[in-house]
Amino acid sequence: MTSDTRYKEAFVWIWLPGETEPVVAGRLEADGNKLLFNYGKSYLQRTENAIPIYAPELPLRPGILPLPEGLSMPGCIRDSAPDAWGRRVIINQKLGRQGAKADTAQFDELTYLLESGSDRIGALDFQRSPTEYIPRTAQNASMEELLESAERVEKGIPLTPELDQALFHGSSIGGARPKALIEEKGVKYIAKFSASTDLYSVVKAEFIAMRLAKLAGLDVAPVRLTQSAGKDVLLIERFDRQQTAHGWMRKSLVSALTLFELDEMMARYASYEKLAELIRHRFTDPKTTLRELFSRLTFNILCGNNDDHARNHAAFWNGRQLTLTPAYDICPQGRTGNEAVQAMLICGNNRLSQLTTCLETAHNFLLSQEDAKEISEHQQSIIETHWHAVCDEARLSKTDRKLLWGRQFLNPFCFM
Repeated sequence: MTSDTRYKEAFVWIWLPGETEPVVAGRLEADGNKLLFNYGKSYLQRTENAIPIYAPELPLRPGILPLPEGLSMPGCIRDSAPDAWGRRVIINQKLGRQGAKADTAQFDELTYLLESGSDRIGALDFQRSPTEYIPRTAQNASMEELLESAERVEKGIPLTPELDQALFHGSSIGGARPKALIEEKGVKYIAKFSASTDLYSVVKAEFIAMRLAKLAGLDVAPVRLTQSAGKDVLLIERFDRQQTAHGWMRKSLVSALTLFELDEMMARYASYEKLAELIRHRFTDPKTTLRELFSRLTFNILCGNNDDHARNHAAFWNGRQLTLTPAYDICPQGRTGNEAVQAMLICGNNRLSQLTTCLETAHNFLLSQEDAKEISEHQQSIIETHWHAVCDEARLSKTDRKLLWGRQFLNPFCFM
């Protein structure tokens, strides 16, 4: 397939709650630069268990459903599309070149949906047929093969057929860093690899942040650190999959970007205050969820993770209600100076990475000033108390410890 050959349609398949096999939900149709969706008659007739893919955006009704203003495709569909890394894998697969300089506009969205792997985040997949589901999966590959594949994609070197299959399975997942999907002892993981451009051990820094977040009481995805071919690999347990005696169930997810009805070009308008408002009105257990979100905000600031954009927040969707997923992608970011800003607005138009900014918006999370201060002070204490033990667990070098401490973790700017 060349970049001049474009798909005209794709059929959306969904794993319904509690089910281990997908059913066809509807059809995506290309209309110029837009993708329009309509449910199939057979799906609408499933009165006993059909759920809207995401009700505010794609309610259960016949006909082509209008797009939210400013969007070129439904956000809940876009959540299932590969992001930067997965697109680079597909470009390498199709064109065999380009690496980090790959132009992700080389192909259209339907191509990325239909040419990526089937074990994507959430409960959707995309097929050319409305009647026959054929998963696009790869044979099991060793970690060494996955690492070699990732390195080739980074460098723009064409993959061999064997390495192509090794990495293809993970082409549907989001994010910009090298990664793959693996299954080990009945558990599904996202495996994150070091990048050739890393100036320090990024995967170890993320492991440390996730472990400290867990110790501080946050609801985070379980992680473990391993090595393969002498390189660090971070394994993040998937929370959108559940194994049963009859197979794997998939849990529907929507990103905060979809909740906001924004796309990437409008992501700068995403805010914690707006997400807090949505939680108050549309989430299960709003009071507990608001405290959890506020805690994630303050921890992101304390550990130097300012890549907390709206795709790095998500909610489970059961057809009626939303529930915050465990935290993921808590990864300290490199910084050259002390001053930093968060990816999402915190209070009004203020996104400065400071705890005082968080205190100004604490009431939006139904927290008193005292409660808000207690949360951040507790997190600071946990980071200080467990820093060396968690770094030892990660076997972090003395050089990287000095680099991360006081710059990413507990940077003085947080407390100004």
